Amino acid sequence: MKGLLSQLSSLIPTTQTSGSKDALTKRDLLEEAASYIKKLNKKIESLKRKRKVLGMNMQGIHMDVTDDHKIEVQVRVKDVLMEVVLLSGLKNGLKLHHVFSILEEEGAEVINANFSTVGDKIMHTIHSQAISSRIGLEEKKIKERLEDLVLMANESNSEDQKNKKINYLDDQMYYDNY
Repeated sequence: MKGLLSQLSSLIPTTQTSGSKDALTKRDLLEEAASYIKKLNKKIESLKRKRKVLGMNMQGIHMDVTDDHKIEVQVRVKDVLMEVVLLSGLKNGLKLHHVFSILEEEGAEVINANFSTVGDKIMHTIHSQAISSRIGLEEKKIKERLEDLVLMANESNSEDQKNKKINYLDDQMYYDNY
């Protein structure tokens, strides 16, 4: 039992214990350990909340997309304001004028557009607002149209990748014969 209490005492930081660890009774040592565990649990909960907030900021966006030629889209609407986030590889993507056209056709005016790159990924963020606050913006319809555009782009990029592989294999067979 003494060995276990000694081990427990060594696990509690000296800043946590009040005074010398040697002077603590068994009961005091167990209370200090329980207090330290509670403190660690609070810290864990705080870190979980921070992770959740950060996750909400990146809601639906995964920077480690395994399919390099896949494009992802996310649309958020609040009242008359809208945010569109597009994530794609550096070597492929949508022509933004197509996205802008869809937004304008659906009654949105682009306020701001920016991009950032992380590794081999690029993220476009487009902020817009409804041209008429009475009409507003239909998030569902805009998202459907953008997803259709992304679907066509993904299929096109997939075909381009297949064609590149076929051309590469043809070249390899050509050079192998000579």
